[in-house]
Amino acid sequence: MSHPTSKVWFITGASSGFGRALAEEVIAGGGRVVAAARNTDALRELAAVAPDRVLGVRLDVTRPDTMRAALGAARDRFGDIDVLVNNAGYSLVGALEETSDDELRTLMETLFFGAVTLTRELLPRMRERRSGTIVQLTSVGGLTTAAGFGAYCAAKHALEGLSECLAKEVAPFGVRVLIVEPGAFRTSLFGAAFRSMPPLDAYAPSVGPTRAFAASMNGEQAGDPVKAARAIAAAVAAGAPTLRLPLGADAIGGIRQKLAEVAADVDANEAAALATGIDA
Repeated sequence: MSHPTSKVWFITGASSGFGRALAEEVIAGGGRVVAAARNTDALRELAAVAPDRVLGVRLDVTRPDTMRAALGAARDRFGDIDVLVNNAGYSLVGALEETSDDELRTLMETLFFGAVTLTRELLPRMRERRSGTIVQLTSVGGLTTAAGFGAYCAAKHALEGLSECLAKEVAPFGVRVLIVEPGAFRTSLFGAAFRSMPPLDAYAPSVGPTRAFAASMNGEQAGDPVKAARAIAAAVAAGAPTLRLPLGADAIGGIRQKLAEVAADVDANEAAALATGIDA
């Protein structure tokens, strides 16, 4: 599917995985890309593909000073940003009791607050121009859960909740929000971008299988990031007609199972819920 070539994309976490694949897809389609990453060395090869249409910038989403510098460089080079892709992040496995407060806060700063701050920085111009798309890379874990993925799912759930509200807030201005929910794709999420908390024996039965899953999946995931990038670019080109874009058969299955579980709980408790009103 063809997509507009004039758009300017700002992609975080562009050095590898989804960010890298999406940057390559946009470049191949003739678009302009601001590729942001903590390590700009990893962006040189990307920038060399189309030097006139690619700008590599250093960005640590947990540091507002690097954010302002990156956005300033992007605007100086290309003008207004049309599409923001909040993709930077990493994964973490550990039961709540195994996860320190510092680890949890750092994860939230990266996956949630970093995306929120960058979104807020770009919103005024998108609102004034009455156009723009905000792509939030959450996860199937933005809706589903598993023992040991509590911190990660909490951050992704938070970003989904805020993004869903944001979509309602900015729709009158012609700004679109797209929540992308990938399942397991062959990225570094379970490799270089993976953190495992020190295990407690007590949680071996519940969290152990999740740790084993994460270890066994590295490099074996069924999802193709290149195909995911095409799907995301196509959705943006179509005007983000749906709020959510699940990617991968596992995402579809997991989300449908979660929705069924929620519906079952609502049905089972409907009578009790309706009986809690003040008597007339």
